This record gives sequence, C-alpha cells and structure tokens, in this order.
Amino acid sequence: MSDTTWSTTRPWRGIMVATTLPFREDLTVDHDAYAEHVAWLIAQGCDGVVPNGSLGEYQTLTDQERAQVVRTAVEAAGDGARVMPGVAAYGSAESRRWAEQAAEAGCGSVLLLPPNTYRADPEAVRAHYTEVAGVGIPVVAYNNPIDTKVDLTPDLLARLHGDGSIVAVKEFSGDVRRAYEIAELAPELDLLIGADDVLLELAVAGAVGWIAGYPNAFPASCAELYHAAVAGDLATAVPLYRSLHSLLRWDSKTEFVQSIKLSMDIAGRRGGPTRPPRHPLTGAIESGVRTATEKAVADGHR
Repeated sequence: MSDTTWSTTRPWRGIMVATTLPFREDLTVDHDAYAEHVAWLIAQGCDGVVPNGSLGEYQTLTDQERAQVVRTAVEAAGDGARVMPGVAAYGSAESRRWAEQAAEAGCGSVLLLPPNTYRADPEAVRAHYTEVAGVGIPVVAYNNPIDTKVDLTPDLLARLHGDGSIVAVKEFSGDVRRAYEIAELAPELDLLIGADDVLLELAVAGAVGWIAGYPNAFPASCAELYHAAVAGDLATAVPLYRSLHSLLRWDSKTEFVQSIKLSMDIAGRRGGPTRPPRHPLTGAIESGVRTATEKAVADGHR
C-alpha cells in the first residue's frame, strides 16, 4: 500500500474532503442531503470527509447541529475511521469535548486549529494540543496563520510532534518551502496538503494526504490529479493541475465557502446558501468563480 493512500492505521492520509454543509432555504441543516453528499464523495474515489471545518461553517452551528453532523457523516461514510471532524473551539476544554464526541462516534482522527481567540505563544499552543491529544484520538494540526494569527512554524510543529500531540499537519500557510523544513525537523510527521492551489508543489515535496475543498464539486478529476501528483506522474499531473488551477485558487480566498458552493451548483451538485455573516457572491467575484467553474465543466472535469 502506498504511503499516500488512506488506511485504517493512518486514516488521515489520502483525499479527505473538507465537506460543505447543505442548508435548506430556511437555513436549517439538511442532514439527509449531507448524508447523500458524503456517500457520493466516497463513491467517486475520495477516501473520507472532514465535517465541521471552516468549509462546513461550523462557527454558525449550534452544539446539537454540530454533533449531529458528525453522526451523519459516520453513518453515511460506512466507516467512522473515514471521518475527521474539526474540533476547533474557543477553549481547550471545549475542543477536548468535541474530540471526545468524535471518539465516541467512532471517528478515525480529528482536525484541530491552535487557540485563535488571541495570539497564543508557543507554550500555550503546546498545552492546547496536549489537552486535546489526551482524549486518545489521533490529532491533525491545522496551520492557518492567515486567519488565526497563530503560526505553527516547522519548529513548533516538531515540538508538538515530539510531545506526542499530533500525527500530521494540514499546511495552509501557502509557503511550500516549509515542507522541506518540516521533513527535516520532524521526519515522522505526516504533511497534508491544506490549500488546493498548492497541491502539486506539496505533493512533489512529500505530502501524503490532501484535506481538500474542490472535490466537493469535481471529485473524480481531483482524485486523478492527487494520485498522479503524489506518484510523481508529472506528465499526467501538470496538465490536469494547469487546467484546474483557475478554479482551485478560489479555495485560498476569503470567499472560499461561497465559491465552492457556487461551483457545486454549477457542476450539478447541491451547494446552496451559506449562513450569515457570509452572504451570496456578487459582481466580479461571482463572475470569476462562475467563469472558472464553467471552464472546468467545459474541459470535461467531473
């Protein structure tokens, strides 16, 4: 089995889709539609799902909704190990409770941001991850210094891994050079692609998984791209990447949730509305997403 392939022993590897969450017109959660989407993604060649991440609008969910989303994902995936819920919260104790809920539901791992209500120093970050890791479920760190203002640098990631607190990192900084430093400082720490528009660069640098956004709309093409990239098949990967890149880069923009949901609508899936404070795309942004998506459809991506 390839090191870049999902397995029950390393269920954070492979293509784990950060799922969007379907809302009805009254903005209640449509759990039946979500279950269908999870099952469809796996049938299309994705390895698992990441509910309750930023793309899943977890900040807008009630506790009851958030817990039910995890249960729905586990049932629809057919194997809880294929589910990696986001467990970010304002406090470490609350994140730990969400990790406990994930473990009770049978999930294979969890995705955890650093403290992000203030600029936590390295020792606070280490304490945060130690607290959640105490649950016993594997923890994948999520480095998004753009939004959280807390940077999980290669040195800090190496310390977190040395503490036994994390098994992998979703790297979203956009600085692909970090891949090599992470490998030098923590060679056993799994690197996961965290932004769709640096997929090829991080795959070449040794990533063993992808926490992905755009497979919500084009899972088959994204799966083909991922597998070619991590296999070093550049003859296949580079043209695919070039063809999709005008679309993939929307995953790294502020409006990524609305963008991916709009792309899903155009591609024949159900994206639908977002909850406030996010609002529908308009103007040049809406036009840009629509143009990139229609190009992907015209190019035969699916």
